[in-house]
Parts: sequence; structure tokens; C-alpha cells
Amino acid sequence: MALYHLFLVAIIQGVTEFLPISSSGHLILLPNLTGLADQGQVIDVAVHVGTLGAVVLYFWRDVRLAASGIPRLLRGKVDTQGAWLALCLAIATVPVILFGLVLKLTGWDDALRSVVVIGWTMLIFGLVLYWADQFYPSERKAADWSMKHAWIMGLWQAVALIPGTSRSGITITAARFLGYERSDAARLSMLMSIPTILASGAVLSVEVIADADLAAARDASIAAVFAFLAALLALSLMMRLLRSVSYTPYVVYRVVLGVVLLWWGYTAV
Repeated sequence: MALYHLFLVAIIQGVTEFLPISSSGHLILLPNLTGLADQGQVIDVAVHVGTLGAVVLYFWRDVRLAASGIPRLLRGKVDTQGAWLALCLAIATVPVILFGLVLKLTGWDDALRSVVVIGWTMLIFGLVLYWADQFYPSERKAADWSMKHAWIMGLWQAVALIPGTSRSGITITAARFLGYERSDAARLSMLMSIPTILASGAVLSVEVIADADLAAARDASIAAVFAFLAALLALSLMMRLLRSVSYTPYVVYRVVLGVVLLWWGYTAV
């Protein structure tokens, strides 16, 4: 693949994975808008690895805490903060895995990859995010996360398998509906992304290992580095901005893009 193509894919994935504007939607739109070929699953795996590395590094303390609790959780003990966080993350990941399997087995995952679907999900879930962010109280911290809330946020996360919804956007929306402060809603959303990206990356990896070659490995390495740097920058900026700015700028972007895509999708038919 050309270097500029790898750069485009990696930057789009890196920036949009953690901002509430949908990485999958933007990646689907890329070939439609530019005429470039689809990047393929090898690059998909690579940019997922890059963004995973960024969120693990940025939230290293939380990641280390959850990792320290996994051995106790496997022994059936939830008597430490780490074990509790690991349990909640596991609970939050179950719905997206189950729904992902359903979409994969039924073939609906490919059927939903259309400009019109992305337009509607951009618009609708952007407005839902605005509603949750502006009209629901900010009374809970990330430390208040419960199994019930993890399950609820996990159900919302499963909806993000519909292109254009945004995994981070929908989980932040759910957290805001549940009363979590803006920065804590984003923090929980980002932590939820780790097992989700691991699961999706594992599935993609199984499918592409047989086709991998030296050239593909080189392209994948370049894409992973670009995605890592872009994701780390996007995460840092968003978490800083949330101290003083609401999610409204992201909502405006989603609504404008959604309207444009719907106009394009319906007039092109």
C-alpha cells in the first residue's frame, strides 16, 4: 500500500476511535470519498493494535489495577478494587461479543455498511449524546461503577457495531444517562474499549494470519505506529478539553456530517 494511504487509514482510525464520532463510519466512507481501495483486514488489525496501545498507555494505572485483579477474579474472589474493575469490564464486554457473533453469522455486518445507515446513526446518536450530556446530572464518579451499570453500558456498546454509531460515543452517552461526570464517563468508555478491541482484533487476526506476508507485515507496522500516535494525541486532547468543554462540538460535527451523508445517500440513488 502507498504510504499516504496507510497514513490516512491510521490517522482516521487513531483519531476517531476514541472521539465520539465513529471510527468505523469514517473508515467505510474513506474509499467512497477518495476512490481508494479498501485497506483490507491486515491493516484493520494493525490500526486496532495501535489504538489499543494508546489507550493502555494513557490509562496505564487503571489497566494495571484491572490486570492485578484478574488472578483473584479467576479464583472466584472479588475482594479488591482491581478484581472489581476487571469483573465490571468483563461484564460490559459480553453484549458486544454476543451481538458481534450474531451480525457475523447472519451477514448483517456487511449489509449495514452503507452511507445512508451511517448518515442516520451519525445524526440520531449525535442528538442522543447531546440530550444525555445536557439534561442529565453529573453526580457519579468512575469509582461508583457497578455491575448493573457495566451491563447497561455494555448493552449500549453493542449498538456501536452498527456503523456510524461510535463505540466511544454510545458508551459515553450511556454513562451520562446514568449520571457519571463527563471526564469519568469518557474514562469508563475508554477502559471498556480495551477488552472490546482485544476481542475484535483477535477475530480479525485469525482471519488474516494465513494471508500475511513480509510486505503486509511492513505496511501493518507502519499503520500501527501512525494509529498509536494519532490515538494518543486525540485521547490527550479530549480528556483535557472535557475539563472545561462539553460534548457539544462533537455533536455538531455528527449532526452536520449526518445530514450531508443522508443528502448524498438519497440523492445518489
